[in-house]
Amino acid sequence: MTAASPDTLAQDTTGSPSAMLDAKLWDNPCPISFRLNYLGLCYNGMLYDWIRDAHGLSRPEYVCLYSLALSPGGTARDISRTSGFPKNTLSRAIKALEKRGLIERRGEADIGARSQALHLSPTGQTLFDETVDVFAGQESRMLAALDPAERQILSGLLSKLVVKAPDWAADLPSPKKDAP
Repeated sequence: MTAASPDTLAQDTTGSPSAMLDAKLWDNPCPISFRLNYLGLCYNGMLYDWIRDAHGLSRPEYVCLYSLALSPGGTARDISRTSGFPKNTLSRAIKALEKRGLIERRGEADIGARSQALHLSPTGQTLFDETVDVFAGQESRMLAALDPAERQILSGLLSKLVVKAPDWAADLPSPKKDAP
C-alpha cells in the first residue's frame, strides 16, 4: 500500500486546504495528538514505501537496522521498548535481517535470543549509510518552517513527552462489558 502524499491529505478536490484539516487543527478535542499523527504519517509513510521499494525492507526491519546503527549491541528487547513494535514482529524482522546478512548476533547463545547483542554487519552498515541521508533530508524538509531556536524547543518538548510515555501510554479505562 502506498502512502498518501501530504498534498492529498491537506487539500480538498479543488486544491484548497480542506475543511476537515481546518477542523482537525483548530476544532479538535485532541489537537496535539492529531498533529503528531499527521506529521508521523507524512514523514514515515513515504519513507518506508521508499525503503521497501529501493531495498526490499519492511518498516520493522528498517527500524531494527536504524536502531542498531544508533546503538550497536542493542538487544531485541531494547528495540521493542524504544520502537513500540511488538516483540514477535521484531523477532521476525531480526530473523529476516540475519538471513540477508545485514545484522549478526554476538554473545552467548544460552542467554536467550532477545538478550543477545545485535550488531550491523558491514553490509548492514553500508545500507544504513546509503539510506540515512534520505531520512535526514525528509526531516529537514519537515522542519523547514521552523527557525533553529524553534527546532531546539520542539525537540526538547517532544523528548520530554517520549521520556514520560511509559507513565501514561498504557493507562486507559477498562472497556465496558456491554459496549458495542
